[in-house]
Amino acid sequence: MTKTWDVAVAGEIFADHIFSGFDRWPAPGEEHFTDHYVREAGGGAAITACALARLGRKVALFAVMGEQDLWLYERLRDFSVGLGELRQGSTATAVSVAISTREDRSFLTWPGANRDLAGYLHEPETQLRLTQARHVHLALPIGRELALQLFPRLRAAGCTLSLDPGHRPEWLRDGSNWLTCGEVDFFLPNEREAQIMIGASPPEQLLRGLDAQGIGRVVLKLGRAGAAALLDGKSYTAAAVPVDAVDTTGAGDAFDAGLIDASLDHAGPHEMLARACLCGSLSTRVAGALAALPDREELNAFHDQLKQH
Repeated sequence: MTKTWDVAVAGEIFADHIFSGFDRWPAPGEEHFTDHYVREAGGGAAITACALARLGRKVALFAVMGEQDLWLYERLRDFSVGLGELRQGSTATAVSVAISTREDRSFLTWPGANRDLAGYLHEPETQLRLTQARHVHLALPIGRELALQLFPRLRAAGCTLSLDPGHRPEWLRDGSNWLTCGEVDFFLPNEREAQIMIGASPPEQLLRGLDAQGIGRVVLKLGRAGAAALLDGKSYTAAAVPVDAVDTTGAGDAFDAGLIDASLDHAGPHEMLARACLCGSLSTRVAGALAALPDREELNAFHDQLKQH
């Protein structure tokens, strides 16, 4: 079957307002000032789609946004993301305010037009369009009913699947969603999200705990500690790439893009993790989730440099 896109990314997008350059989160009653502010396209779907397109992949973004945000549309188009599948929602684009330190970030979020996303993905025509991709990445906490409807259709069309639901504690605690996590080729939580599911444990125990629940293909994002994976019973690890991190917003979504990119090349697990860590690390060098995303030439140059060491 001839495919239209390398990757279809379905999920939530936001107008991000990012404040960075802080050493720590303000305590109650404190006010911190910074010269580092960026308005940027955000949300896991937008970031992963832009990161893949920056690497030269043909990408379509399935998402919902408001009608007033021409700047957001133009920003996504800067990265050559296919925008023909964007749907105009019944309200304004979702908004997220990020406070980013060198170690981590916190968010305040209004869901806006993302409330219309599930309905859009339930539409038969939308699902038919998703089958036109080699790989489908779901950057949302997909409901079990939708997964049961969508996944067989994608599998029948030969699509591979990845899932990054984001930090959604209620979704992560719901055992019915664990079935969904076990039905994709790559489940992509970070360490905190896996701990919500399994309990506070070291990475290896988190992976084994998820495997015991039927989630046998997990790639665990560990921030500065890199990544760990359990794929079909075998464990793998990779180190993060040392960079002068300015803003960690979206690093996990860039990581997802690196992993998907490597999987499209049929790379082995070690190479997939290495490429994912490299994309995630490089994305943190500039404020905002998109500005520091590497292109193919830069990614290859850093990859070769790391091999020499």
